[in-house]
Amino acid sequence: MPANCAAFSQVEYDRRLAKTRAAMAEAGLDVLFVTDPSNQAWLTGYDGWSFYVHQGVLVSMEGAPIWWGRYMDSQGAKRTCWMSLEHIKGYADNYVQSTERHPMQDLAKHIADLGKAGARIGVEMENYYYSAKAHAVLSAALPDATLVDATALVNWQRLIKSDEEIGFIRKAARISEKVMATAMDRAAPGVRKNDVVADIFHAGITGVGGDWGDYPAIVPLTPSGLDATAAHLTWNGAPMREGEATFFELSGCYRRYHAPLCRTVYLGKPPQEMLDAEAAQLEGIAAGLEAARSGNRTCDIAQAFMDVLAKHGISREGRMGYPIGLSYPPDWGERTASIRSEDETILQPGMVFHFMPALWMDSWGLETTETILIKENGAAEALCDVERKLFVKD
Repeated sequence: MPANCAAFSQVEYDRRLAKTRAAMAEAGLDVLFVTDPSNQAWLTGYDGWSFYVHQGVLVSMEGAPIWWGRYMDSQGAKRTCWMSLEHIKGYADNYVQSTERHPMQDLAKHIADLGKAGARIGVEMENYYYSAKAHAVLSAALPDATLVDATALVNWQRLIKSDEEIGFIRKAARISEKVMATAMDRAAPGVRKNDVVADIFHAGITGVGGDWGDYPAIVPLTPSGLDATAAHLTWNGAPMREGEATFFELSGCYRRYHAPLCRTVYLGKPPQEMLDAEAAQLEGIAAGLEAARSGNRTCDIAQAFMDVLAKHGISREGRMGYPIGLSYPPDWGERTASIRSEDETILQPGMVFHFMPALWMDSWGLETTETILIKENGAAEALCDVERKLFVKD
């Protein structure tokens, strides 16, 4: 593989592999089979739109990882992974969507060739990309192995970002600023929502300066009016209307690293209840950022925000954020810690969260969020430089 294809230094990949193996040893695993494309990329550098077929990374306690997948995609692995060619394995195309054979049968042969047919093997059972059929076939093909649920084992190793990773997230943040500025500039009565989103995509993919934009793991979420009472609607071809709020949940993406950002625009004169909620939300965000300090817990961030809302008589349930970094569709969260009242994860320098204390009310939604970095000292740093307010366009 040409050295310039690797996203990170070899020292960085070695660090990640060492952390993963330490976690495997603690869990009593001989082998780990990683199917989450974000975890695959984090460990090996693999980057391709091939996660709709069976693929993954085998990690044992010695040697380089093995990337395994469809043969045509193994060519992409050779272009993006840091490992040498003997650590790239491809299965034949007659395994793809076949009713006569399954790719896990091919994977089982590779595991047996490693001398691990009777090993204790970790698999990511609670994962979008590892099906019930895959698990059943792998179990049948390795009758002497013990398959153990290792969901999120790698995800937890990703929680504290290296300096190299933080550099990528900062580049994504500059792109997030650009896409949000585009959204705020284009939003106006009569403008079709799909046209606004087209411009958002153009701004994001164009990037900033020499930093090109990648596709985000979540498409732009841009609901207006009553649609904005729901958290995860996308867009349609209807024109934006005066007298409605629209929230934009967006993220720039640089080499698969994200920096999510949400802002809300109101076309016309906002109702007083929305302005009152905005004041409470902004005060709560400030309190949450103050609580987001190394040594505190994720629940402390949530409680600081909720205490402000309670003071203003506003009720809110649910989590208020999650770790972010490297991700593939359908989610830019890392699926480990959460900013919510029952989560007691200790905050450490280098953790990066999407702090998302959005408000979804009966007739409107108000999203104002930040990507935040936990620092060695002091309050968290908001990585995007976009004014924190409800944007109003008369």
